[in-house]
Amino acid sequence: MKLVNGYDLMDYAKRYHLILPAFNTTNLETTYGIVKGLAKAGLPGYIQISSSNLRLSNPHTIAAIAKESVKEVDVPIALHLDHGKSFEDVKVCCDAGFTSIMVDNSALPYEENVRESRKAAEYCHLYGVPVEVELGSIQGKEEDIVNEENCKTDPQMVNDFAEKTGCDLLAVSIGNVHGLCLNPHIDMPLLREINKVSPVPLVLHGGSGIASEVIWEAKKYGLLKINYGSVLRKEFITTFGKEYEKNHNAHDVISLSMMAVDNIAEAVCKLVTMINER
Repeated sequence: MKLVNGYDLMDYAKRYHLILPAFNTTNLETTYGIVKGLAKAGLPGYIQISSSNLRLSNPHTIAAIAKESVKEVDVPIALHLDHGKSFEDVKVCCDAGFTSIMVDNSALPYEENVRESRKAAEYCHLYGVPVEVELGSIQGKEEDIVNEENCKTDPQMVNDFAEKTGCDLLAVSIGNVHGLCLNPHIDMPLLREINKVSPVPLVLHGGSGIASEVIWEAKKYGLLKINYGSVLRKEFITTFGKEYEKNHNAHDVISLSMMAVDNIAEAVCKLVTMINER
């Protein structure tokens, strides 16, 4: 199968009442593991890559690897830019063949956030690509993107923001935290208020530490997409670390890499199955 367009993926999820997981990749093995795990579960999702990773991997190379990795599977998978920090990031990823884009101007003052997000959305829509934007600042660490400001999404600003930016998805801050923060306090009443006024589906970042029951509850209030990153990076790193602890002379990188792919795939399969159990 080819990489699917983000709009088609969203429509598929709505049709079958699914939550879409978006898994951050940083390398070849993680990408293969994401695809293998989604295929094993028989459920759709995103391969996504943070804009910080663009310094390491050329967007055209990333897109080529993603396109090749999904050829032999029959589940819908899109390629998403996570936390695009500049208009140039957005442009180069659209040009490279990404099928979904996030632009994150949440650190800017409101009017600047609106203006820059609208600019990105207009460009992406020329390519027929959906755009995710962020309102409110999500705590913690997304790769090397850090924002420690505790700023939840204001429901009174949601409709105005979505309408003015022309976004297709809205990432909200309701107590969710980037990184391996177990059981963060998710403000479900706030999510309910946001959902009442939002004209677009909602996104939660920092999914690695959020309990399944919370995710199932959030699904009732507009949640369509949830991001996972830290849990996969942990699987990749610990695969190599555990084998080295067993044998300091271990040097078969290919075998270890294949083991990492399998471990990541298992984590992906469990997560996508879990979030869609209800």
